[in-house]
Amino acid sequence: MDRQKRVLVVDDEPSIVKLVQFNLEKEGFSVDSAYDGTTALQKIEQDPPDLVVLDWMLPKMDGLDVCRKLRQQPKGHLPILMLTAKSDEFDKVLGLELGADDYMTKPFSPRELVARVKAILRRMEAVEQQGETVEQQLIRVGNLHIDPVGYEVRKDEQEVELTPKEFELLVYMAKNRGRVLSREQLLNAVWNYDFVGDSRIVDVHVSHLRDKIEEDSRNPVFIKTVRGIGYKFEGPKEK
Repeated sequence: MDRQKRVLVVDDEPSIVKLVQFNLEKEGFSVDSAYDGTTALQKIEQDPPDLVVLDWMLPKMDGLDVCRKLRQQPKGHLPILMLTAKSDEFDKVLGLELGADDYMTKPFSPRELVARVKAILRRMEAVEQQGETVEQQLIRVGNLHIDPVGYEVRKDEQEVELTPKEFELLVYMAKNRGRVLSREQLLNAVWNYDFVGDSRIVDVHVSHLRDKIEEDSRNPVFIKTVRGIGYKFEGPKEK
């Protein structure tokens, strides 16, 4: 990475902050910290970092509310890695649904955390570099228009509001139109690492996408289920 990347670590446990800070700085990152959600938002507003490591349970404003507020801001996509003691599958899905790019549970491996931070930033850089390639141009399927560069989806010219992960999933599936994609392929492509046993995350995102882009989510036209394997993105049949 040419420029030193800046990470904001948000956690109310000083020992966790020091541990994460030490390991990230050892890998060449510049690290700042905040111990509550309100301070974290203030710091991000004043001087946005390249990535946020965000605890769930925080004073003043919890991590989910921080994540929600960041995703409501029209200033581009700030990568968020949630780091929390909440390990239930429901909590993990909820965190990702609100826009977190990744999710780790405590206790955690500092080496794995650093690896995931690097993976998220690599993915963001790749998206930026591809911004002007042919691949990234407007995708049209039936009445659905997907603009990967403008980060926008329209259905019958009406904007469709998607979470960051829903958008990434839709773009990936649309670019692979007609191909059967397993849940494992989608996890690796969109979440950038293997969620062993967590295929429900894909199912939840697909269900939400169908609710937003299909006329009838129970009889989908765009995202078809391939029983026992995964999904296939198609589109309305040409008359």
